[in-house]
Amino acid sequence: MRVVPEGRPFIALALLVLVLLALLAWRVGGPWRIGALVWFPVALWVPAFFREPLRQGPRDPRLILAPADGRVVSVAAVDEPDYLRGRATRVSVFMNVFNVHVNYHPMDGVVEYRQYRPGTFVNATLDKASVHNEQMSLGVRGGERRLMVRQIAGLIARRIVTDHELGDTVGQGSRLGLIRFGSRVDTFLPDHAEPRVRVGDRTVGGVTVIGAWVR
Repeated sequence: MRVVPEGRPFIALALLVLVLLALLAWRVGGPWRIGALVWFPVALWVPAFFREPLRQGPRDPRLILAPADGRVVSVAAVDEPDYLRGRATRVSVFMNVFNVHVNYHPMDGVVEYRQYRPGTFVNATLDKASVHNEQMSLGVRGGERRLMVRQIAGLIARRIVTDHELGDTVGQGSRLGLIRFGSRVDTFLPDHAEPRVRVGDRTVGGVTVIGAWVR
């Protein structure tokens, strides 16, 4: 199983704790045995959380792919004043702690907008999380087409990783970044794109089609 580099310190720490608990359980016994048994599934979960599977989704300039694994919690018409500067459809995908947390680019293009905003850490399933939570937004242009992806921290998430800087060329389905321990990713589609998912749908990052360009 391939894991992201950002997860290696957490994996090493989880394994170190497991080894220490196992030694104490063997030498002392008693409650340390319970501690080792309780920690064992956690030590297995940590590398699973930081897994980075290979994704072979569609690569088509007419399609917009999901930026994240998870569940669609909102498909809403909104105003997007920062990059698209107009009406847009916001498709929100919530990632729980068991989902892959690598994020993916929905389209080919060039990063021409990047904005980090500090904020709160309310439940990422709530609409206000898109405005008030800590977040990183990337605007990508591919020819005349533009969209914006927003990585949003949640109740547990405290670290947003975004790979690309202004001017970088990105590929559809390639890695965008990572959010640690539960979070949400919003994709803002302009008026010349239509959503193809509904609330409750499950998505696979870099694979599931969440929208399509109509021109």
